[in-house]
Amino acid sequence: MRLDSISSLKFGTSGVRGLVRDMSDRVCYAFTAAFLQGVAGDAETIVLGYDLRPDSPGIAAACAAAIKDSGRQVVFTGPLPTPAIACFAGNMHVPALVVTGSHIPFDRNGIKFYRADGEISKADEEAMLGIDIDVPETIQPEALPEADAGVYRRYVGRYLDFFGKGALTGMKVGFYEHSSVAREVLRDIFEHLGMHVISLGRTDTFVPIDTEAVRDEDVKQAKEWAEEHAFDAIVSTDGDGDRPLIGDENGEWLRGDVAGILCAQYLGADVVVAPVSCNTAVELCGEFDRVVRTRIGSPYVIAGMEEAGSDGVVAGYEANGGFLLGSDIVRNGKRLGTLPTRDAVLPILSLLCMARDRGCKVSELTGSLPERYTASGRLQDFPAELSTSILSGLSRSKQQAETVMAPDAGAHFHVDTTDGLRVTFAGGDIVHLRPSGNAPELRCYAEADSPERAQHLCRKCLERVSTLAQQVKNV
Repeated sequence: MRLDSISSLKFGTSGVRGLVRDMSDRVCYAFTAAFLQGVAGDAETIVLGYDLRPDSPGIAAACAAAIKDSGRQVVFTGPLPTPAIACFAGNMHVPALVVTGSHIPFDRNGIKFYRADGEISKADEEAMLGIDIDVPETIQPEALPEADAGVYRRYVGRYLDFFGKGALTGMKVGFYEHSSVAREVLRDIFEHLGMHVISLGRTDTFVPIDTEAVRDEDVKQAKEWAEEHAFDAIVSTDGDGDRPLIGDENGEWLRGDVAGILCAQYLGADVVVAPVSCNTAVELCGEFDRVVRTRIGSPYVIAGMEEAGSDGVVAGYEANGGFLLGSDIVRNGKRLGTLPTRDAVLPILSLLCMARDRGCKVSELTGSLPERYTASGRLQDFPAELSTSILSGLSRSKQQAETVMAPDAGAHFHVDTTDGLRVTFAGGDIVHLRPSGNAPELRCYAEADSPERAQHLCRKCLERVSTLAQQVKNV
């Protein structure tokens, strides 16, 4: 049978995602079997881990059953950040599966797949969807094996070896732990680097932190924590620890694409690959030999880094702040190995070290960048078909696009349909609409010369799109 005969789950921008109620043992077994048969090749060992969503261990057990039935061995990592699992598997040159819903709503989950050389491609996804697999009518998962503690130690050691123990001695950092699977490993790294860490907001109830669309309550809470504790910085990650949330000493969260530019600068990148939705300051700052723009999603960023080849130091990032290394980095005589998958730890540590090296506050790091500001938001429970219908209509009518997206921004100057509909207006404002690849959401990205203007563009555009959606539904 093929996957579409057993499941309605879809591949998003990073792995397969869906409602938990649709991720039965049989469905998860089937996706794992398709990966093993169509992508994993003759690998005898598969690395398996998961995040802290309450249903993730059960899904992982179903995946483990498929691995065992294929005659392969499981190296079980237990709950660890996705980049930690991917890094370990890459160093072992074996495939991996990570059960995680990342930042998406609590009622959903997913599985990320890694070949021995990194994330699967869109071509790999097509191969999995087209392959014939055998799936038992009844799946009886066994208890998961004992976790290999070496995976945790290697990930911690990766950053301690590169940055140096005690490199951030005396820095006071607030760590918004919530339900992030990275909360133990990050605290360990922070403390070995000499930081004074204060735990904030730890909970066993899963919190779907989206680093691209930070919740109003998290914006407010960060400022209150900063005022109470006088931090040098406040940091967090999304649920699976591959997207950072970095705040300054005032509790102001930095945009992920701005953090990406600063991290690339700190690491001395020559070529930077970023999705079309990211802040144009990466080109305007003049710091990099070449900037490559891609569709949104780590597979496209990775493909862009691969195409750049050995053209100097190659790195990539996304608007969510996740940072990808396409080249080894050598700094102060120490080497940091390539990791072509999103990672939250590297941008966090790079920005803190940059502030330490410059002798400035985290809030002052952006002072050297061009004054371009971004904002993003989303309409949730917004079916993909509705998004497609609306964007199709806006693409056909220049007048309607201007009226809905930014009626006070002047005429169209440039239209980019690389991923969704991105319009640059005569006055320099940018508004970009795109359906999410992971959930039934319509996302809006806006860019302008002031943060207030960017937020205004984003908020008002979503309000008008919501009104338009009601009109479309009523037709």
